[in-house]
Amino acid sequence: MSVREVLPAPSFRPMRFDDLDAVLAIEQRAYPHPWSPGIFQSCLKVGYPSWVMERGGAMVGYGLAMIQVGECHILNIAIDPDHQGQGLGRQMLRFLLDLAIRQMATSAFLEVRESNTRAIRLYESEGFNEIGRRKGYYPADEGREDALVLGKELF
Repeated sequence: MSVREVLPAPSFRPMRFDDLDAVLAIEQRAYPHPWSPGIFQSCLKVGYPSWVMERGGAMVGYGLAMIQVGECHILNIAIDPDHQGQGLGRQMLRFLLDLAIRQMATSAFLEVRESNTRAIRLYESEGFNEIGRRKGYYPADEGREDALVLGKELF
């Protein structure tokens, strides 16, 4: 018989400026072209919903959104690569969408690299559909990469 480690459920709390070093460390490990510190600082300064996910006292991920005029735009979700594949990205996405619904949003949108098939599968499994494409939206190792624009109605 094998013994499986039982991991505690993740908890969520608002992101603070003093979280940025840990957030940036995850961002740099999770993405080949990470956001700059200034982008995160700007999101916090303007008050965009910015949340960290912790498990066992350690930060394992984060998510940021913009919720205005009945719409939610998911700006960034990242899970530490050491904790990926455990459903944490789905939990963060659902957390942000629930927050948007509580703030009376009726639709949600996001952009995702067309090469990020893992994230696309997650978003599609949560009811997002492709509604457009942004040519050359993301920096890439060789030039630029298109973003798929995905949307979902929130009920």
